Amino acid sequence: MARPHVYWPKPVAISTTDEGVPREVAGVAVEAVREDWLVEDQWWTPKPLQRRYFELVLADGRNSVVFREPADGGHWFEQRA
Repeated sequence: MARPHVYWPKPVAISTTDEGVPREVAGVAVEAVREDWLVEDQWWTPKPLQRRYFELVLADGRNSVVFREPADGGHWFEQRA
């Protein structure tokens, strides 16, 4: 039996500021942005990877890592924090 991929990114609803910084994750307010960074990889391939990550503290006390991938239509994903 195959194990589920627990740590794979999952689509998530994000609302952002005008600057593109998350302010809500799945309806929960962002209390703080701990860190943000840009990952650019596989630039030599036909589909290079570019993601902007944010490590967040949410109002309910959870930590969350989310990213936006422009090549995927700008959709947001949540990854294990």
